[in-house]
Amino acid sequence: MLKTTLRASVATVSLLAATSAFADVTVYTAGPAGLIEQLAAGFTEETGIAIEFFQATTGNIMARIEAEAANPVVDVLISASWDTATDFAERGWLAPYTSPNAATVPDFLQTDTAVAQGVAALAIAWNPTSGTPRPTEWSDLTAPEFQGLVNLPDPAQSGSAFELVAALMATSGIELFDSLAANGAIVAGANAEALNPVLQGAKAAVFGAVDYIALNNMAAGESIEVIFPESGTVIAPRPMMILNWSDNQTDAQAFIDYVLSDAGQAIVAAQNLMPARADVAADRALIADLTILPIDAEAVYGARAETLDAFAGAFAQ
Repeated sequence: MLKTTLRASVATVSLLAATSAFADVTVYTAGPAGLIEQLAAGFTEETGIAIEFFQATTGNIMARIEAEAANPVVDVLISASWDTATDFAERGWLAPYTSPNAATVPDFLQTDTAVAQGVAALAIAWNPTSGTPRPTEWSDLTAPEFQGLVNLPDPAQSGSAFELVAALMATSGIELFDSLAANGAIVAGANAEALNPVLQGAKAAVFGAVDYIALNNMAAGESIEVIFPESGTVIAPRPMMILNWSDNQTDAQAFIDYVLSDAGQAIVAAQNLMPARADVAADRALIADLTILPIDAEAVYGARAETLDAFAGAFAQ
């Protein structure tokens, strides 16, 4: 999944154990902020190892790591894009590690240098008070009832949105996106920018919403429903990696172990992400409940420019 450059402000948060003046492990993580706060607190309580973390979008984290190249700081990186794990492995920046707690993580969610923290999926996020019929398929959002009422995240800004666009183009061509554009759908920026007008009632649905964000809004009482089309969608695993320049390899490994422990995966599930471990339950749809569209990552990203050009052309009409 391509590194995202979402237009969002960078937030930094530090959590230091009372027994230590300096952090033992530094974690850079793409959101949600509440997830890393709870994981860091639980890990420190269990192990006594202090955590300092920097939470931002994947794009801003990449920029920070590049800026710190001469004096790297980060020990553990958690990205919202699996493409980061592939990229860093190719650069030779990652230390191999397989957690004993990863035994029930599916093979496609781990490599010798990365393992998923949790998994998101893309969905239709629909406002039931919008006066529109409940959609069940992507193509339903091209109906006249949704004229001018649909937002899409920009696949040039969101890696997960790009993968959905690429997967749907592979199965149904550009026609679906031509129909959305002809029906007045709007490419509304990054994921939050696409969702907020639906929460506010100005729009009826998001085509390709990040599920856990919408589910968290639903849990907070917002008028929103998350719908996974039976025809299929894409998933967005969140890889965890230990950087090979880290001087805190043992403590970094302990943090990975904690995130994949029963306690850590329960925290992940409470954020409405799918746990990485197949044996951990969650009060939401899991991978086994979804139809996953196939993605040939090498081919998809090799044709990224062409896919984005075709998408932009549909909405420029």
